[in-house]
Amino acid sequence: MNMDLALRELTGRIREHAETMLTEEAVKTAVVLPFLRALGYDVFNPREVVPEFTADAVGKKGEKVDYAIRIDDKIRILIECKPLTTVLAPIHLAQLYRYFSVTDAKFAILTNGRFFQFHSDLESPNKLDALPFLTVDLLEPHGPLLNELKKFERAGFDEEGILANAERLKYTALLRAEIQKQIETPSDDFVRVLSSGVHSGRFTAQILDQYRELLKGAFREFIRDSVQDRISSALESASRKDQPAAPEAEAPETPPAQEEQIATTPEELAGFITIKAIVASVINPGRVHIRDQKSYCGVLIDDNNRRPLARMHFNRAVKHLGLFDGEKEERVQIEGVDGIHAFAERLRNTALKYIQSAPAPAVEGA
Repeated sequence: MNMDLALRELTGRIREHAETMLTEEAVKTAVVLPFLRALGYDVFNPREVVPEFTADAVGKKGEKVDYAIRIDDKIRILIECKPLTTVLAPIHLAQLYRYFSVTDAKFAILTNGRFFQFHSDLESPNKLDALPFLTVDLLEPHGPLLNELKKFERAGFDEEGILANAERLKYTALLRAEIQKQIETPSDDFVRVLSSGVHSGRFTAQILDQYRELLKGAFREFIRDSVQDRISSALESASRKDQPAAPEAEAPETPPAQEEQIATTPEELAGFITIKAIVASVINPGRVHIRDQKSYCGVLIDDNNRRPLARMHFNRAVKHLGLFDGEKEERVQIEGVDGIHAFAERLRNTALKYIQSAPAPAVEGA
């Protein structure tokens, strides 16, 4: 079985059995060992995948690391496991930190079964970095990250190649996080830099606040317009390709099916793009789908009616947005597409709900 297929199976297992992975042992058995096997390691060979690894001169007796990976007779990777409910933090690196300095290992993995954080010593030799250079989320695997993960496969393990790319990965991730932070809550310095080209006067506290709100709106519109341009181009291309031939003159007229009477309006499409952009920070945008109905336009996770993210009730003078962060749909009135941003946090919470809970919840009215 190739690595991609094995990881997809692990994704399904975590979603289905998340509630049973509340101990380290459960995470090791259900996820970590299959994960190592997917990378080509012989989990049944205790010399290659060493359980309960200990080393001399650690500073504290009786401590063990959950697993050590030995390649070419040298310890290369150390692994520490935590329960699925653990929020991974630098404090959980304590044992890895001590063992890293007394072995040949150049990589350490901290995992709770869902997130696999890869650490090295990029900042100081033989001293484990507190921040990972690579984080893989098995519930939301992304192609570029999986390509980096493949470099850890047993057959082609290239320590120098991984280290050469690790620093770029680490700082790219930090910059992405900083960009996201500035988009959501622009700092004073960031506001000054971007606004200096349009404001010639002094930046008082009041003016900074005014430009901060303008910047947040400009970011939203820029993301929305960029996504809309791409979707519009794709829809136009598909429309030209799939245009049906004109019916023959003598052919009897066939009443259109109910689905064919439904037309997604530009405003509904813009609303879908906005919602998709809002939740992109917490869920893979590829999992967000649009499904238009006669009375509303739905936004679904995994194109599944039992995983509703939102409903746009735009086919009337007063527009409403349907939210699903509670037990049933709650309709809130909005002025238009831009009004969706006021409920961004609730939309993200709904998306997170479908990631964190394995079974699809029953929804009233679905």
